[in-house]
Amino acid sequence: MIASGTGRYADPWHPFPATSRRIAGALRADGWEVTVDDDVDHALARLDGVDLLVVNAGDPWRDGDTPLEHRRDADADAGLRSAIARGIGILAVHAALATLRDHPAWREAIGGAWEPGRSWHPPIAEVRVPVVDPGHPITAGSSGFDVFDERYSDLAVDDDVRVLAVHEVDGVRHPAVWVREEPTRAVVSSLGHDERAYDSPELVALLQRAARWAARV
Repeated sequence: MIASGTGRYADPWHPFPATSRRIAGALRADGWEVTVDDDVDHALARLDGVDLLVVNAGDPWRDGDTPLEHRRDADADAGLRSAIARGIGILAVHAALATLRDHPAWREAIGGAWEPGRSWHPPIAEVRVPVVDPGHPITAGSSGFDVFDERYSDLAVDDDVRVLAVHEVDGVRHPAVWVREEPTRAVVSSLGHDERAYDSPELVALLQRAARWAARV
């Protein structure tokens, strides 16, 4: 299930329909049966029997709303919590680090977030993403890859995640891809701003391996 941003989960910067199509294509090419749901809350409420949840959606609080101004979708919250409890695999892509803010279980599962006032990114560009943990199944045998992308920097990342790849800005390394195994298997890729990112065959291959690892395939 790919939960793709529309409505309050959309924004002016990320072409979620286009990137969700590219993610879906990559997964289908690797043997997955994929549903793309452009209603994020609807997707979260319907995860029974789903092996992998991919979230490609934006910040529902980006207009400065406070949590009290939101009404959490109870079915979506229950669906997400139930899926995590049974061990659904999670793949969080790019702006997913700033989404599902109404659902604390999401932040707990992925081990990091875009933090307003702290996190930022330099201009989008062709960059090298070095692999720092080639011993993990997702990055096995890779020293790194090139991608045209937006580099999320100074994210709030929990100390207990396992960082697989990084990017560098002005000599400072920032986590770009990481994994977490509790409360369920989750892979976070801060990459994937627009379709140009998915022109990188190495990034596509990494996402395919990430999906298999997260879902224990």
